[in-house]
Amino acid sequence: MSATTHDSAPAEPRHGVWIAMIWAVVTVVGVVLVIFVAGPHIPPFHGSVQSSHQHDVNVTLTALVVPVAALIWVYFAYAATVFRQRGAEIVDGPPLTGHNGIQTTWLIVTAVMVLGLATYGTVGLLGSSHGAGGGQGPKPLAKPPDAASALQVQVIGQQWLWTFRYPGYGGVETPDLVVPVNQTIAFHVTSLDVIHSFWAYELGVKADAVPGTDNVAFVKALKVQSIQVRCAELCGLWHGHMNLTGHVMTQAGFAAWIAQQQVKYRAVTKLLPPYAPFYYPMPLRRAG
Repeated sequence: MSATTHDSAPAEPRHGVWIAMIWAVVTVVGVVLVIFVAGPHIPPFHGSVQSSHQHDVNVTLTALVVPVAALIWVYFAYAATVFRQRGAEIVDGPPLTGHNGIQTTWLIVTAVMVLGLATYGTVGLLGSSHGAGGGQGPKPLAKPPDAASALQVQVIGQQWLWTFRYPGYGGVETPDLVVPVNQTIAFHVTSLDVIHSFWAYELGVKADAVPGTDNVAFVKALKVQSIQVRCAELCGLWHGHMNLTGHVMTQAGFAAWIAQQQVKYRAVTKLLPPYAPFYYPMPLRRAG
């Protein structure tokens, strides 16, 4: 009597499990590299309260991108490796008919991600960012707690240079930007001609300079340092010339500097129009 033997078919590999395992490993490694290796080199660093918050946001968003990008890369790499047809004969694969579970999961996950990021950004903008960013017009919604006592500095753009006016010190206007450390500054950004964009890189401040508009942005520098000031809006032939090096000084250093500027520009200050949120150049005024 002969026994009947049945050869068992090889088990179908669990591709989803393998993809998930590889994705998890890549995600963990990628997030660690972003936070601890790339993170310290992601701008705008820690020159001010506002730039520190922006730095943390940039690191967080970069870390959140890792699992999404890793899933895409791992899936395609796995598919290209495991499901690649080998041999001379090319055979069409079976038709795809969709999968309700995958589609539903995709919609839920992406909706949660988008709404979560929107909430995170809104809370940061109105809370911990303390009023920095692109400027919020003359009446900003987001203000730091000590906004009422902030040092007022007017930033005036014109083709093709920046000048800075200090209304709390007799309205003296200088070609140099100097601010004290550990004190909230209210930048009032405006223009005399075309649209410029005031960008104090290390402080994490970028605000449009628009004629006839007082665009307010707050900042609080955390350390004594030099800062790059640039125009970030194409404003004409010598747009690239609108850059200078500003300085964050100690309180005593700033007090000595502003006193020198008041003496240096005393004769010129008398000829300036009274301090105002914005100014119109003389040709426009004559034209009505």
